[in-house]
This record gives sequence, structure tokens and C-alpha cells, in this order.
Amino acid sequence: MLVRDAMSTLVLTIGPAHTLRQAARLMSARRIGAAVVHDPDTCGLGILTERDILDAVGAGLDPDAETASTHTTTDVVFASPAWTLEEAAEAMTHGGFRHLIVLDGDGPVGIVSVRDIIRCWAPVRPPRPEMAL
Repeated sequence: MLVRDAMSTLVLTIGPAHTLRQAARLMSARRIGAAVVHDPDTCGLGILTERDILDAVGAGLDPDAETASTHTTTDVVFASPAWTLEEAAEAMTHGGFRHLIVLDGDGPVGIVSVRDIIRCWAPVRPPRPEMAL
């Protein structure tokens, strides 16, 4: 199976001036764990994850004053839609992250997460009786 088969094609893209609270609201509303940060004045594309926001808030920073640009990862590993899920999982494991921006041509066409890969590798099965509450 390929990354194109597992990735989400609805990509939340925010600007570097978005506050962490704004980013968190948008991510929460879409039930996603990462946003692409597009900053044409500097690095181009980066990623802001729920972990980045959690680390900032945990450190006592003000989510209404802190901007995405300060917490964006700019040293990003990008995936191709033609990568296998094994290649994506290897890149995530090696890099210690849970999301890959998928690029095709000039821009992002999706994001693939660990959850997306697991969903493909372990199809949903009915719960076992001993796991039911």
C-alpha cells in the first residue's frame, strides 16, 4: 500500500502569524494533530503539531501571544505519494515524529500520520467481548 492510499487530502494550512490558540482551535475542530505552516518569507513549508503546542503551554508560554512561526518545525521530512507505507513508517521512526507532509509537484497534497498507517495495516474489527465495557 502507498502513502497516497492512506494520507488525508484535507490539509490544514496556516500562516506563521497564527497564534498557538488559533492553531489549536483549527486543529481541534478538524480532529487532526498537525497543520502545515506556509511562510513564503522564510523557509516555505513547516509543520506545527499538537505536541509543539502542548510543549509551549506546558512551559508556561501564553498561547494567545505565541505564534506558529516560533514553534514550527522547519527541518521537515517530506513524503511522496508514491512511497510505500513501510517507507513512511521508517522515516517517522527514524525521525521520531508522527506526521509527514506529502508533496507532489510544487506543494502539499496531503498529510500522513501514524494513525493513518495503523488504520491501513490493522483494519477495524468488531470489539472482542472481553474488551466491551
